[in-house]
Amino acid sequence: MTETIAIASDHAGFALKGVLKLELESLGYAPLDLGTDDTASVDYPDYAEKLAQAIKAGKASRGILVCGTGIGISIAANRHREIRAALCQDVTTARLSREHNDANVLVLGGRIVGEEVAKGCLKAFLETPFAGGRHEGRVAKLAKP
Repeated sequence: MTETIAIASDHAGFALKGVLKLELESLGYAPLDLGTDDTASVDYPDYAEKLAQAIKAGKASRGILVCGTGIGISIAANRHREIRAALCQDVTTARLSREHNDANVLVLGGRIVGEEVAKGCLKAFLETPFAGGRHEGRVAKLAKP
């Protein structure tokens, strides 16, 4: 069965979202595009909410979010208990977000990270398993109310 990955952005992340959506497809994943659908100004919290709800409802197992810097949309996403959104700017942080933090949402800045770096981050995020072990207790604390 093909893994479904939710993907969403605001207007500043729209172009990079398109690149990442194509990359997801080329890697064999099924992207669930939650918008935005063009570069008209929108509010990033609305798209973080859509993605969080899709993961919570089981429509996607993981997600990708993009806004101008990645900062605002990661803050909005992390307001949801079931989300562990990691703002990454290179392959190392993307890999470690999975390995150490079991991140389920990769966040990128469309005005910060170039397309090739973003593709590398995506691949590292998708391919890196959670290491568990000493990290399990810490991640479990993130889910506590």
